[in-house]
Amino acid sequence: MSAKTVIDVWVADLTFPGYMDRLHKLGAEFEKAHPEYTINIEGRDFRMLSQQIAQAADEGRPPAVAEYYFAVTQAARDSRTRDGRPLFTSVQKAIAGRTEILGEPVVVDDLIPAVREYYSVDGDLASMPAVVTAMLIYGNKTALDKAGVSSLPTTWGEIEAACEAVAALEGGPSHGVTWANHGLFFQQALAAQNGELADNANGRAGRATRLDLSSGEMLTWAKWWRELHRKGHYLYTGKIPDWEGNIKAFADQAVALRITSSNDLNYMAMAAENAGFEMSVGRFPQRDGEPNGGNIIAGTSLWLADGLDEATQDGALAFMQFLNNPRNAADRHIASSFVPVTRSSYRLLEEEGWFDAHPYHRLASRQLGSYPEGGGEGVPPCRGALFGDFAGAQDVMTRAMDDVLLRDAAPVQRFAEATAEAQALLDAYEEDRVGNGVRNAESLRVEYFRDAEAYTGAQLEDAVKGTKE
Repeated sequence: MSAKTVIDVWVADLTFPGYMDRLHKLGAEFEKAHPEYTINIEGRDFRMLSQQIAQAADEGRPPAVAEYYFAVTQAARDSRTRDGRPLFTSVQKAIAGRTEILGEPVVVDDLIPAVREYYSVDGDLASMPAVVTAMLIYGNKTALDKAGVSSLPTTWGEIEAACEAVAALEGGPSHGVTWANHGLFFQQALAAQNGELADNANGRAGRATRLDLSSGEMLTWAKWWRELHRKGHYLYTGKIPDWEGNIKAFADQAVALRITSSNDLNYMAMAAENAGFEMSVGRFPQRDGEPNGGNIIAGTSLWLADGLDEATQDGALAFMQFLNNPRNAADRHIASSFVPVTRSSYRLLEEEGWFDAHPYHRLASRQLGSYPEGGGEGVPPCRGALFGDFAGAQDVMTRAMDDVLLRDAAPVQRFAEATAEAQALLDAYEEDRVGNGVRNAESLRVEYFRDAEAYTGAQLEDAVKGTKE
């Protein structure tokens, strides 16, 4: 009996209940269909995963498949083996035009365009999207109805108007709205205004060399945010980013509106049910009087190690397709409220009546422009920024906003300082990249969660379960 081909797959353990169990179950199902393979899935600490991948590469033992957060995409592209070769190869090039691999249908052409676009440069899909999220606005419909707010805000001005109505409500929430002080909200606000963080078309038309955290779009967002806070409408917990405290404020009915990820849909619904109020969900509001520039995505993708033998590479590619086949992608959405990553998985959910029973779950997909009413493609997504030490830049902008909110720093001056600080981080990344090929370097070790973005499923459970009588 010939030895089985082992596919090492390192993924981020997001710690949500049952999250890794589901992945291990899928690995076992793939092995049953392909008995010549062993799928060795390792759930790694999501705070340390890219650092561990870098260390493994330096030791000459990288996994065949490695998961990276979207903000570490440039570092993944720049990664090198200990002998200086690219650590990863393009998924699209490895597929080489095939429509199936080991009998598993290739799904890359079925990916939501917004998602495929983010992980592609010059049309080449570098990695296979896995977890996908978008930004939504959630409302305590019970409180909003009492305040006379009949529908969720669709613009920033409507947010302020809703907050004014909530403030006038006797015995209502202490604040109108909240969201975490995290880089995702800056990116989304810029995308909605057609703004960019980096030169060369956000790092898409060429390698990003200059950052701008003090653009007109950024300052418009920061100043509006500051005014909401000054008027007592925006609840700031004083922590960066404090996702846990943020969702707890909604669960405790301290706010009527919360802007956050589609990933929180199930937990937000749980909070509303436990506390006994009705929840409403809508798209991320856009700036008044401006055309909608699109929406960023967040999440993770799977990268394919370069230099694998044919059997290992085909097994890894086939497993990637299997994970995103219509059934499995649809089930991932049902379990975790992640955006169904392909058109076929979305259609399957529609056909099975999932969206009719859970209409809020349609919104993230439709916000990404792929499934508007009437079919066809909707608002084009903003191609998210691609540059080195993205995580560091996020950390810089959140600390700048913290100074604006808590220490009355002037937005123009403070974000000019933030630009200089973020530029220094990018310059250091580029110098390090040229110097050692991004092998076992600090630039590769930078974590998406440097600014404590990370929150665990257990923390979210704790934040909402206290509302249950």
